[in-house]
Amino acid sequence: MGVAGSFPGYAGRPTGPVMDRDEADRALARLGAEHEAVESSLLALQDHAGRRLLEGADLTGVTKERWAAAEQAITLLWVYFDAYTGALASAREIRSRRRHPGKDDLVALTELLRGEAVTVGNARAAASGPSLTGPARLSERFTLEELVSRMNDLYARSLDMVVASDAVWSALPARIDLLAAELRRTRSLAQSVGVRPGEHPAGDDLEEITQELTTLRVQVISDPLAFWLPGPGSAAPGGGRPDTARYDRAARALEDVRREIEAVLAVRQDAEQRLVRLRDVLSRADRTLAEARSARGEVLAKIAASEVPAVSGPPTALQERLAAASEHRRHGRWSRLSPLLDSLEREAEDELLRARESLTSVTAPLAVRAELRGRLDAYKAKVARHGLAEDPLLIERYDAARRMLWSAPCDLRVAEQAVQRYQRAAADLLTPRRPEGQGGYGDGETS
Repeated sequence: MGVAGSFPGYAGRPTGPVMDRDEADRALARLGAEHEAVESSLLALQDHAGRRLLEGADLTGVTKERWAAAEQAITLLWVYFDAYTGALASAREIRSRRRHPGKDDLVALTELLRGEAVTVGNARAAASGPSLTGPARLSERFTLEELVSRMNDLYARSLDMVVASDAVWSALPARIDLLAAELRRTRSLAQSVGVRPGEHPAGDDLEEITQELTTLRVQVISDPLAFWLPGPGSAAPGGGRPDTARYDRAARALEDVRREIEAVLAVRQDAEQRLVRLRDVLSRADRTLAEARSARGEVLAKIAASEVPAVSGPPTALQERLAAASEHRRHGRWSRLSPLLDSLEREAEDELLRARESLTSVTAPLAVRAELRGRLDAYKAKVARHGLAEDPLLIERYDAARRMLWSAPCDLRVAEQAVQRYQRAAADLLTPRRPEGQGGYGDGETS
């Protein structure tokens, strides 16, 4: 069905075999479908929200550079598309002349559909003038296939930057605005509890977050591509995601400040109860120290040759800081009250523990004397149960130990020796003896 031979192409070069009618019809159908697809894509790009935003934005940085290149690419796209449309219309006009095209029509169709039949002016070469390698080409010639490939490449690069910019603008400014609104609420709450810049670290943090969000929003609006992370190995236009690292850091910093301010707010709500508990703890520590001082005097008077540790005075420094905390509460200085209460609670508990340890160490000699007294009376009751209470040796040793334990000052070392002598004497009498000539022990009570 095809026409044999070849035809002279442009500049006298043959372009290949002449197409037959079916080949020409199939090529027209395919190129027509590609024309519709390209047209739909170009119209979609023209109406894309990101492109409209880019046209009206005051751009800076990498976005400004890439948008300038993209604008040239989009303009060239329409130039290529118009040339493509004209060539396709010419091919359709030739095909519509006859139901069964003749040889001349098929040659012409072959030239249009397969040959470098499309001439496009090179506007950039005309504007730049002659190059170092010779005069610039003022026009380029393409086949329809080459023109489609060129348009696809320009479209993909233009769409990529438009989609990326739109993705950043869709994601970050709204989130920054929401975070800024939360920041304003947090600042208002901070001021209500006395957290202000220059007076509290959280106030300084809020000031820094405010400046960061303001700067970040300006930069995102003017240079969105600076906040775009291309996807690894992604060939699709717009493959990647917005870079939210700076936003995320600001959000985490604000959350930390918010928790700190909530802690200060909690201090305002329960400050009076905490102050009451602090006064109670310090009062108990003071009473315990007073008891220890009194006990120390008693020990020094009643116990001889005993080293008694000194007892510290009342916690006046803590009392002064407690008074300062009450002043902070009275004047609503919650940001200062919060750390002061935390430290006071820890130190007050430590002070009470030290007071109790001091009382224990001071009264230790009295506790030893009481234990010796109890041991002496317990052994006296034991020997009485065995009918040995009237034993002269036991009576003598009991009286000696009792005189030492119930006299002042009491020498604990000598008194303990006296109690031990009484115990040994009682143990000797309570231990049954073996009758002479017997080889076993008796069955008497031994304890």
